[in-house]
Amino acid sequence: MSELISRAFEQWQPANNFLTIKTLDCHTGGEPLRIITQGFPELIGKTVLEKRRYCMQHFDHLRTALMFEPRGHADMYGVLITEPEREDSDFGAIFIHNEGYSTMCGHAIIALSKFAVESGLVKRTGDDTQVRIDAPCGLIVAQAKSDENGQVTETSFDCVPSFVALQDAIVNVPELGEVRFDLGYGGAFYAYVEAADVDLKCDEAHYSELIRKARLIKQAVNEQFEISHPFEEDLSFLYGVIFVEPLNKAELHSRNVCVFAEGEVDRSPTGSGVSGRAAIHYQRGDLALGQPITIASILDSRFNVQVQQSLDYGPHKAIVPRVTGSAHIAAKCEFIIDPNDPLKDGFIFR
Repeated sequence: MSELISRAFEQWQPANNFLTIKTLDCHTGGEPLRIITQGFPELIGKTVLEKRRYCMQHFDHLRTALMFEPRGHADMYGVLITEPEREDSDFGAIFIHNEGYSTMCGHAIIALSKFAVESGLVKRTGDDTQVRIDAPCGLIVAQAKSDENGQVTETSFDCVPSFVALQDAIVNVPELGEVRFDLGYGGAFYAYVEAADVDLKCDEAHYSELIRKARLIKQAVNEQFEISHPFEEDLSFLYGVIFVEPLNKAELHSRNVCVFAEGEVDRSPTGSGVSGRAAIHYQRGDLALGQPITIASILDSRFNVQVQQSLDYGPHKAIVPRVTGSAHIAAKCEFIIDPNDPLKDGFIFR
């Protein structure tokens, strides 16, 4: 393309009544994250949960505009940055996706910590920099590890107290019959199912069936079981189904496929999901305090998780898991919303 032609297109400017929203687009282990950096209207509220409710009530059309086609896709994931809730926190985060809003997102914490340090929002303090993020489920403390060039190569975060709500429960699922599952919480509730129990493997060849069967299981669990967080009603819902495939390799413990929201498939091992899994394995006695395990995703990207401590959390015996992974940049974007566009709020196909 000639310089004259490219310059002409580059000089185009949106009309004054268009809304412009800027983002950093990145991924953690292949799972996309659209960090909304500028242009989103102010969210009212003292806490992250209050701001999340305000967004639901007043700006949900912008969530769909940024997550759905034509700007996103069925598996897009995003995060809104807010002012911190606590005096000693760096910022707050509201997680968004195709269905609505989640309570915790490990892959987002990993990416947010990286770019908070690299951008200078959080001052780098040597090779390891602490980042404190107010999430809907509570305070998340992360450690961003930098190389000699100041680039964050790896992030670890301590999740909120994670616990097992149900162990070896049975749900009756249409088409599948009785399915055994564990209900675990790692910032969000998941039903954990052995993939082999429903004739699946955690690989690309079973992608469509993983989604279909996860939806059947999620609906059945919602109909037959009560999901209850001990302290917060807004956290009391089943976020997704995680299929587990043991690998029993020295360097790789197992594989996860998390199907959440409206049939989204996490490309990463799922930070909140491996947190819940650590609680399950610890309760079963096959994971010791401080023992690291590595869990892979459908893409073979990997998170490391270990139990940092055990504690009581309401009626539950809980743990604090530490999850480690890395994120990478994909793009800096400027999205423009034309008020006269009949598809301005987005559309979605699965």
